[in-house]
Amino acid sequence: MMKAVVLDELGNLASLNYKEVGVPSPEEGEVVVKLRAAAVNRRELMIAKGQYQGARAPIILGSDGAGEVYSLGNLVKSFSVGDQVIINPGLNWGKDNNKKNVDFSILGMPQNGTYAEYVKVPVENIVEKPAHLSWEEAASLPLAGLTAYRALVTKGKIQKGEKVLIPGAGGGVATFLIQFAHVLGAEVYVTSSKEDKINKAMELGAVGGVNYTEENWVEQLLELTGGIDLSIDSVGGDSFKSLITLGKIGSRIVNFGSTRGPINNLFLPSLTLKEISIIGSTMGSMDDFSKMIKLVNEKEIHPGIDRVYSLREVNKALERIEKGQNFGKIVLTMDEI
Repeated sequence: MMKAVVLDELGNLASLNYKEVGVPSPEEGEVVVKLRAAAVNRRELMIAKGQYQGARAPIILGSDGAGEVYSLGNLVKSFSVGDQVIINPGLNWGKDNNKKNVDFSILGMPQNGTYAEYVKVPVENIVEKPAHLSWEEAASLPLAGLTAYRALVTKGKIQKGEKVLIPGAGGGVATFLIQFAHVLGAEVYVTSSKEDKINKAMELGAVGGVNYTEENWVEQLLELTGGIDLSIDSVGGDSFKSLITLGKIGSRIVNFGSTRGPINNLFLPSLTLKEISIIGSTMGSMDDFSKMIKLVNEKEIHPGIDRVYSLREVNKALERIEKGQNFGKIVLTMDEI
């Protein structure tokens, strides 16, 4: 038996229960990983609230994890029991790097995820843990790091010396965006509603930022930057139009989310006259994941960790994300704290 956090009822955070369940067994081409740490994402909060398409219960939540190979299914030759690995949560992406398969899914829904002592995944979804990372850092990397890499590099085509804007600095993906853009030679700017988050972003490599609650924040940012080459947005909402105002002629906007809802009354001539490209992005392919891990290894990037909780404290972790209190990733450890 193993300890796990099981969502027993959709739409009811109180139904997240820390309990004993059976340890999974690997099938052909699969491995079971004994997890040392798992990271928390807003995705799990949405699933628990019943706001995620295709959500079901009961389910073990969690997409991110790192640990040691515990058991091997038939035909698995590339790893051995005891190997230290991290998990790529993207399942069944397919061979085309440009688009995912129709049966693509993310670990933790509809498959059981990483809020547990053990998890079962296809062998192609594990890679060697970067040696310079702690278990907590390694667990925080997969979903947010992969999302950031694809948006910034694969879709955004970031170039050295470009001015890059990361709106809403503070979340896990945003912190990776700042770090990746910085080590790739970009000039990084951020927005936030809190001065301390702007300061923390600058510690990660941003050169400046503005508080978007101030009425003239767009003018401030234009004066600071002279215009933006690439914006990586997960916010959407009415502030999306400001990214067009901030963009240089021929600039790009990559969007991978809409935490502030739909974009209303977008004035297309302002987009077309500046020849700005708007590009959609999602989590990322197997190739993106490999390249992201290579970048982390080569540049010895350390993910920003906000807080570490024990697995049984998952509700505290989700509450911190829901309130927007975190800067960087929140991690669950399988050890008691």
